[in-house]
Amino acid sequence: MPRPRTHDPDTVLDAAEALAAGAGPGAVTIRAVAAATGVSNGAIYHTFVSRSELLARTWIRAAERFLTLQADLVAGHTGEDAVIAAAEAPADFAHRFPLSTKMFFTVRREDLLDDEDLPDPVRAALDAPQRALVALMRQLARQLWGRGDGGAVDVLTLCLVDLPTAILIERDRFTSPLAREQLRAAVRAVLAVGPPPQPAKDHR
Repeated sequence: MPRPRTHDPDTVLDAAEALAAGAGPGAVTIRAVAAATGVSNGAIYHTFVSRSELLARTWIRAAERFLTLQADLVAGHTGEDAVIAAAEAPADFAHRFPLSTKMFFTVRREDLLDDEDLPDPVRAALDAPQRALVALMRQLARQLWGRGDGGAVDVLTLCLVDLPTAILIERDRFTSPLAREQLRAAVRAVLAVGPPPQPAKDHR
């Protein structure tokens, strides 16, 4: 029979997130997390089988927090307003979860997936946020243009990924009102152009 947990896993994830936000993911070690939490190495390994899993689970929690917040911001809006709400989500996320923001936007999911020791269920959990984001973009594209094909999703990728990254994330302008206004203007401009024409269907 497995031993019962004697600690809250979120306490361990909080410590790992703080270490990663402060000094980069390389600072996240089992020993450092144990020192920060008072939880023994063995107890941490009982919940997270490796440092790789601990780091991945920390990123997954941050990603889930972001996507939940983004979905909440979109709810109640339609059309262009829904897209703008989704695009501005990183700024709201930074206000509510500053450490999770650094974890989510500075640690690359691809780097976590490169670790050969990562268990398959954790790999699947790392892929889930990407699928959820694509689903949101398809939903918004159908609201705007009645289509969810690749061309429409590509426009939403510009609005929800590329523009927020360039205007807010890479320049660390999460708290800048001017940056948010620039982001809104850029999103509106992209949406005004819209997606490319759908390819003609082959009826042969």
